[in-house]
Amino acid sequence: MNNLVTDEALSWIGKSDPPVEIEVNRSDIIKYSVSTEQVLTKYLKGDEAPPMFIAGLSREIVPLQDLGVDGLPPASLLPDLPLKRVMAGGVRFEFHKKVKPKEVLVFEKKLSDITEKQGKTGPLIFITYLITCKTQAGEMVLEQFQTRILR
Repeated sequence: MNNLVTDEALSWIGKSDPPVEIEVNRSDIIKYSVSTEQVLTKYLKGDEAPPMFIAGLSREIVPLQDLGVDGLPPASLLPDLPLKRVMAGGVRFEFHKKVKPKEVLVFEKKLSDITEKQGKTGPLIFITYLITCKTQAGEMVLEQFQTRILR
């Protein structure tokens, strides 16, 4: 292995972004449900959010000029690593609770792992994030495991 992941980079494991609180809005549930062609009345009336509604709810709205060449906002929780090309490596969701309007959700993103692997065309670095969504009372709503691959 090339040992591209330094001790300094590994020290980032466990670091988190500050928590983000978002109040769920009935109107936003309805708009999301219509735009994603939901068919269940509970979603179309905004009584409950479709499961994927919360997956992007905590995403920051960024002006176009602040997006990178890949169309993404600047990455947080990304240590300085020698490989710079970032690719999506997959996402896994674990849903724990239905989301209702007027609930306040708390999102937290944590860097949970960095590993180096050898691919067919050269070294790869895998960065894994855990994004949790809980109610204000601490009840788990969603765990999202997100992997980025650097090459």
